[in-house]
Amino acid sequence: MASGQKPKGLNRSCFLLIVIAGMERFAFKGVASNLVTYLTDVVMMSNSAAAKTVNNWCGFTSMLPLLVASFADSWDRYSTILTSSFLYVVGLVALTSTALAWARHPTNNISSSYLFWSLCLISLGQGGYNPSLQAFGADQIPNDDELPCTKDEQKSNKKSLFFQWWYFGVCGGSLAGVTVMSYIQDTFGWALGFAIPTIAMTASILLFWCGSRIYTYKQDDNISERSSPDIFRAIKEAVSKLMNSRITLSSNKPDVAELELQEKPLCQNSGKAKASMEKPGGDINYLVENGRVVLRLLPIWSMLLMFAVIFQLPATFFTKQGMTMKRNVGSSFKIPPATLQSSITVSIILLMPFYDALLIPLARLITRDEKGISVTERMGIGMVLSIIAMAIAALVETKRLEIGQRMEVVDPKMETEVPLSIFWLLPQYILLGISDIFTVVGMQEFFYSEVPVRMRTMGIALYTSVFGVGSFLSALLISLVEYFTSSTGGKSWFSDDMREARLDKYYWLLALLSVLSLIFYVVFCKCYVSRSSDLDNEKS
Repeated sequence: MASGQKPKGLNRSCFLLIVIAGMERFAFKGVASNLVTYLTDVVMMSNSAAAKTVNNWCGFTSMLPLLVASFADSWDRYSTILTSSFLYVVGLVALTSTALAWARHPTNNISSSYLFWSLCLISLGQGGYNPSLQAFGADQIPNDDELPCTKDEQKSNKKSLFFQWWYFGVCGGSLAGVTVMSYIQDTFGWALGFAIPTIAMTASILLFWCGSRIYTYKQDDNISERSSPDIFRAIKEAVSKLMNSRITLSSNKPDVAELELQEKPLCQNSGKAKASMEKPGGDINYLVENGRVVLRLLPIWSMLLMFAVIFQLPATFFTKQGMTMKRNVGSSFKIPPATLQSSITVSIILLMPFYDALLIPLARLITRDEKGISVTERMGIGMVLSIIAMAIAALVETKRLEIGQRMEVVDPKMETEVPLSIFWLLPQYILLGISDIFTVVGMQEFFYSEVPVRMRTMGIALYTSVFGVGSFLSALLISLVEYFTSSTGGKSWFSDDMREARLDKYYWLLALLSVLSLIFYVVFCKCYVSRSSDLDNEKS
């Protein structure tokens, strides 16, 4: 895959939106990947406070699409993208102004409330921008109206191709953001380091607007005709009806959605849908159907949370580890610790082409199934790889602590560099990148495909919300671990003195919780497959 080669089977608008998505990721990663360093070195937060702040912000950012998605699906996505991107840029400008203020007066403390609101604006902008842009990109695929109930293999392949190239573009932007911006921030200062992502995001908006003539615009008329007051009046009755829904997992119908709702099919043709909306209580039925779609996806959604918790580490504790390790390359150049996050993206970009070229054909030979592996199996493999990454991270951190404790401390207030190369962290980064290929790409396709056309933005929002809740869960775990480890009179596992921090124990804890999550994931799938088979036997 060459980054400059247009993906075969995708039209010009798809390709343009993939480039725009890469530019947005460059801007976001240029800020988020090194934000923990900004908070500790400039805002003067403690390690645990900075990590919790980053986790909460990332969680808030990833959860907002769930709130915005319903409005984006009832409005048109093009307008949602333009409106939310304006908020996005305003937030980036505000964040850049905090860095400029500190550069002019380093002795002054940065207003925490101003910093908070600038980050909130970025979150609000991204909450509407990302899911709408990705759903809008998938809308560019021709003749896609029948998904996820389509039986046309060519459409399914084109959809899968789009999501793989979309993630490829996103990874390319993330790679540039992590490597280039972390170096600029550590070398030339935070003002320039935040200004460049702001300019990149502004340029992406202009590029999006310039492509307006070539886009395909899809909008469900049944949705656009609905009034917000009618919908809100229907919520109470809709919630009560949802409590009576039942869900099951299909095991013997590979051409339809993997998760299947018992009472009604997920997709209805436009005639039936329109008739349903015209009946009394149509707003209620609409909300009930949407609620059922979300409800049936919750079990799979919840099993992915520990995977999301692990993915908060590269931007927080992995980066703090790297700051204490030997970072020299040559006589003068020092690697910015946040740059190692780029190894996740590099491994994705280099190895993703082998997924379709080697792994899927091999899986077809082993399983004798045309699909090779299912989407749920793909996500499960990624979860296993993330557990292995945690085990390796714990072993490397144990080695770093052993070397650090044998060293003579000259100044307790100064961070002592441990004579252990930062490249010892690479295996855990690379394994997380490989797990990304399986789980994250699988999640995008799974949540988009498992919802009807009217809820495409909500499907993407469900995917991003996994990482949102995972961020909040990560912050909660840090708070609980810090409370229990420091309340007994001992040192916190997240001590500001990295010679006394016990991040290795925290990594083992995450590995254990991930194993439990994986076990429940497997048991859940088997139970529902068995239940689905029993129901099919009863019907026959």
